[in-house]
Amino acid sequence: MSTTHETREGGLLEWQLTLYPDNHSDRRNLILHVLTVPLFWAGTVAMVTAAFSAWWLAPVGLFLAVLAIALQGRGHKLESNAPVPFRGPLDVVARIFVEQWITFPRFLLSGGFARAWRR
Repeated sequence: MSTTHETREGGLLEWQLTLYPDNHSDRRNLILHVLTVPLFWAGTVAMVTAAFSAWWLAPVGLFLAVLAIALQGRGHKLESNAPVPFRGPLDVVARIFVEQWITFPRFLLSGGFARAWRR
């Protein structure tokens, strides 16, 4: 593991975006992400809104979020470059949440997805 991976130069957001193209180049994984990131969003929104509305949204939301992550995990196994190992449980939560809500949308909207698709 390089020093950049250990220190996460530029913080989590910049570090994750810098590494993202290397870990998201297989078309099958790209399709999985396009389909499952909105599923994760729906799940997390359902969990938050459950506190203010119907209680049953919490388990449904949790199911959707876990399903999205499980499917993406399968997609990552299709990649030639494995993701950097997690540092611990808090790192798992932080990296997944940031990837779903910030990094993947940035990757998609900045043209990274299109470049990866053309490779």
